[in-house]
Amino acid sequence: MKDKRFVYLDHAATTPLRAEAREAMLPYLGERFANPSAAYTSARQAQRAVEDARRTVAEVLGCRPGEVVFTSGGTESVNAAIKGVAFAQQLAHVGNHIVTSAIEHHAVLHSAQYLEKFGFDVTYVPVDAYGLVDPAAVAEAVGARTVLVSVMLTNNEVGTIEPMAEIAQAVRARGRSLGRRIPLHTDAVQAPCSLDLNVDRLGVDLLSLSAHKFGGPKGAGVLCLRRATPFLSQQSGGGQERQRRAGTENVAGIVGTAVALRLAAAEREAYVRHCRRLRDRLLNGIRSAISAAELSGHPQARLPNNAHFTFEDVEADALLAALDGAGVAASSGSACTSSVWEPSHVLVAMGVPLARAIGSLRLTVGTENTDEEIDYALSVLPGVIDRLRAGPSARLRTGPSLRSG
Repeated sequence: MKDKRFVYLDHAATTPLRAEAREAMLPYLGERFANPSAAYTSARQAQRAVEDARRTVAEVLGCRPGEVVFTSGGTESVNAAIKGVAFAQQLAHVGNHIVTSAIEHHAVLHSAQYLEKFGFDVTYVPVDAYGLVDPAAVAEAVGARTVLVSVMLTNNEVGTIEPMAEIAQAVRARGRSLGRRIPLHTDAVQAPCSLDLNVDRLGVDLLSLSAHKFGGPKGAGVLCLRRATPFLSQQSGGGQERQRRAGTENVAGIVGTAVALRLAAAEREAYVRHCRRLRDRLLNGIRSAISAAELSGHPQARLPNNAHFTFEDVEADALLAALDGAGVAASSGSACTSSVWEPSHVLVAMGVPLARAIGSLRLTVGTENTDEEIDYALSVLPGVIDRLRAGPSARLRTGPSLRSG
């Protein structure tokens, strides 16, 4: 029996583990299993592997090795950054106000909402129709009690790239007028394959990464924490990671993370060229073949691998199921069920009409995708959209006409 066709177009969700990372990890999943905190020879070998990885990551980020903290992934890196800085500043009686944007990943938004339970105030800066954050609006939101600003480098849903260096410049200027430095964090989880991550050029004090988004293993992440940034560890126990993140180090995961990040940085230009070409074929093919298909996010300032669309008279859950049945793996910014509709908070913040927001589709390509796979996806998608639009969809066609955002 012939194998079912499978085209993977969901690289924003996760990426395949790179062969080079897997090979580097294998010894630490086998004979080099020692705990790096112990004192014997094999443990010291594991510790050297961790420190070598730390130096590799620091090289890519343009920071000191001591400013690299290894974590369990992007979510922990974000939580540690936001809560760690906020609580440290609160204990020092500096203030209790946080500034972030309305389109952040839920790791950021839920961390901010969590802090509201502990007396913090949060300002959620709006975005424009492209999902762009205005640097002046961020600076204007900063006040005398502000202890942290957190704005993502690239949006995980629509692919918009935020003007981080300009945001940093505006926040620094505002901080000088207040007589102090305001720490700036960025969620850079979607950026390593496409963008320069040098923290000095970005102007950030904290930066969060997740290894499985750039060919590394799941369950591993990075927090870049610049020196002198106020920080209260959010995980108690041992003294690992210079007292900033307790817990026995995931040596294999750390080694794989460093290898994958080094390769992502080295191959960035080739990655951008390849993915942008395939992405543009998707953009042009969808717009020419499907009526009422609207591109989400900024037309130019967007990740080179991201094609995000919204469609009229289509529900995302049915669309994804139909594509899956045809062997195309994709995702949506909406979480739709038969009883509860929850359109993407990103699309809502961008002012996308509700009826269109619930019919969103995100296609994200990677290095292993081919022209032939893009041709196949483009041959499948128009027919799927036509069938869904022709089928029963009473909620979309007879429900109230609502606009959100």
